[in-house]
Amino acid sequence: MAVPKHKTSKSKRDMRRSHQNLEAPSLSKCPECGEPKLPHHICPNCGQYKGRLVVDVEEKD
Repeated sequence: MAVPKHKTSKSKRDMRRSHQNLEAPSLSKCPECGEPKLPHHICPNCGQYKGRLVVDVEEKD
């Protein structure tokens, strides 16, 4: 079984993990209602995609 000969420094350990950080999803503005939505997804507020009604969304009171 392989065993490391020397302790891995905090710098080397953190450099190895540098690409594992989380990123917030990028949001775009819906052209119909102006609410934030994920790009290339149906707007959860109005149900439109590329100017067409795709999902019929119930009105919120």
